[in-house]
Amino acid sequence: MNRSIRFSLFSFFAFAFLLYVSSCTNPVSEKVTLDITAKPYEMLSQYNFFKGAMKQLIPNDRTQPYDLISPLFTDYAHKARFIYLPEGKTIDYAEDKVLQLPVGACIIKNFYYPDDFRKPEGSRRIIETRLLVHRSEAWDALAYIWNDEQTDAHLEVAGDLKKVSWIHYDGTKKEIDYIIPNKNQCKGCHWINGAITPIGPKVKNLNKDYAYAEGKENQLTKLSKVGFLKGLPDIKTCPKIANYLDTNAGLNDRVKAYLDINCGHCHNPGGPAYTSGLYLNYENDDKEHLGFCKTPVSAGRGTGDLLVDIQPGDPAKSIMVFRMASTDPGIKMPELGRSLVHQEGVDLITKWIDAQSGACSTPAN
Repeated sequence: MNRSIRFSLFSFFAFAFLLYVSSCTNPVSEKVTLDITAKPYEMLSQYNFFKGAMKQLIPNDRTQPYDLISPLFTDYAHKARFIYLPEGKTIDYAEDKVLQLPVGACIIKNFYYPDDFRKPEGSRRIIETRLLVHRSEAWDALAYIWNDEQTDAHLEVAGDLKKVSWIHYDGTKKEIDYIIPNKNQCKGCHWINGAITPIGPKVKNLNKDYAYAEGKENQLTKLSKVGFLKGLPDIKTCPKIANYLDTNAGLNDRVKAYLDINCGHCHNPGGPAYTSGLYLNYENDDKEHLGFCKTPVSAGRGTGDLLVDIQPGDPAKSIMVFRMASTDPGIKMPELGRSLVHQEGVDLITKWIDAQSGACSTPAN
């Protein structure tokens, strides 16, 4: 055997051996590897929720993207949302509450900032990925913080602070200290009737078209078509919430949508703020529980020395507007999830209160 042939054979076997060792020490799985009985992974990539370069957020099999008609405000962060379902599991249709995701499911929410909000499809920076994992005993909230290289994210239960900057819709430069919540703070927002519960994916907030890779389609129809959603009725009969930023929608509908997603997860009869008697969930139609002429349960500087939550026709004398327009940690509402004032939200609630009529028996100051 001549020297060149011996060298070629040696190279071939050496290369084959390296491939074998690599496959043993760094196994590559093409499927999602979520195990609800095991400890959470330290790195987001270990779940295989996404295919290819992670920062592209291309969903793997059994992982479906979704969006909300009216999303929660989080310091203007954009969000890329996904639902993962294990093989053989389905979601029961529930018209008036959050979709009933089965044990083994996971909600994946990625928070990111485009460099320029006027070009949302351009370059971006992903800050964190929050997982809600449905374990056999309860939902589990996990936060993963992305590295500067945008190649992976690590588990962090204590929260963190990240400086973020971007060009806003009006062309101005914005910069904030973005707060990544700790595990207990995640529980605080998702705590309903004594247990962690998803907030956003309700039928009425999902009933919209989404631009899938295969083309635009109604999200509920798509979830049903791929076998995720069971029991979907005629889509024309499904409820649909308003987009609170859509000025063509009715004012009351926009306000109900805004209060439900931004406040109603705490301010409802089963939420952390139930003792306040202020119920801002979509289903509440009682004007007193909605805050009209309602005095707060506890006094303090959070009232701004104002007397009622909503003074009809007078936003300046309404505690609701005062707290929404503040960034003081001891005053602002919501308490978590923002360091900036959501000016569009304040303007919406201000316009709505200004349009209300009637007088309170308790004289407003």
